[in-house]
Amino acid sequence: MRIVAAMSGGVDSAVAAARMLDAGHDVVGVHLALSQSAATLRESARGCCTIEDAGDARRVADRLGIPFYVWDMAERFRADVVDDFVSEYQAGRTPNPCLRCNERIKFAGLLDKALALGFDGVATGHYAQIVETPQGRELHRAVDPAKDQSYVLGVLTADQLAAAHFPLGDTTKPQIRAEAAERGFAVAKKPDSHDICFIADGDTRGWLTERLGEQPGPIVDTDGEVVGEHAGAYGYTVGQRRGLGLKVPRADHAKRYVVGVEPQRRTVVVGTADLLGVDLIEADRLRWCGAAPEGEQAYGVQLRAHGEELPGRARVDEQGRLVVRLAERTRGVAPGQSVVLYAGTRVVGSGTITGARRADRDASES
Repeated sequence: MRIVAAMSGGVDSAVAAARMLDAGHDVVGVHLALSQSAATLRESARGCCTIEDAGDARRVADRLGIPFYVWDMAERFRADVVDDFVSEYQAGRTPNPCLRCNERIKFAGLLDKALALGFDGVATGHYAQIVETPQGRELHRAVDPAKDQSYVLGVLTADQLAAAHFPLGDTTKPQIRAEAAERGFAVAKKPDSHDICFIADGDTRGWLTERLGEQPGPIVDTDGEVVGEHAGAYGYTVGQRRGLGLKVPRADHAKRYVVGVEPQRRTVVVGTADLLGVDLIEADRLRWCGAAPEGEQAYGVQLRAHGEELPGRARVDEQGRLVVRLAERTRGVAPGQSVVLYAGTRVVGSGTITGARRADRDASES
């Protein structure tokens, strides 16, 4: 097969490209230029897509003896990922830009362009597995639970999975680094990128303030009493405890968390930890990694990229929304986050959370 290997300049995508070549495929390396003003060097382990990263990817391609190209997708990345990130926070939601990037850039923009140019598929360095079945390809968790990235791939459709390749899913990260060293790749010891790639210093609130300006307002408790002030409700997310700067402590000195963000009123609501527990979640923008499931079924439910899998049941209601009921309450579920459903290790699909609350257990069990 003719394969485009997405090469970020890191160790994972380097080994992924090498493994596809070893498997006998005709491989072309492609680095995505996602920044309209790419930095020359990384500031830290955060971030990616610097000129340094492009150079690292090119050196790996040269060592492998494969063609290498840089595809400029900066404008599309800004519109589909960065601008979406800003507008979601401005609306009081907490987005996951990695899912949006996979959905709209790597497996829409990149894959669509590759197929249009006559390639058969795209290979990436994601830690996940593709399993061939009589019903079609399935997306499964990686064998290394510490590196599993199936959550951020839960936005892929069956058609996209048909042309996707994840050659690292059966290997642990230490093994990948050892293999890179054996192959003579200079990136073998290169630090992993993490957090949000386009916020290199990790200061999300400061980054948002630069783009949205200060929008001061009150921080109130659940009784409506003003207990602090903020410079922008967009800088807060449900479940947050640090950085609140509250001026009025509770009489019992209990810790308080963000329990609500109301950007229209420029208000942040705080409360005690017991108010964060929810077990009923609703989501829209559904994406199925195969045929859409029918009726209500039991699933494993994951709410964060590195969160634990929770038992629950889910169904699609008459309005086309995903309704998930967890077996136990969990904390810090915010609108804008993604909920991904699993059947064993198989990824069933995902949705974007629109709301979360406590189910009326007493009424349902009486």
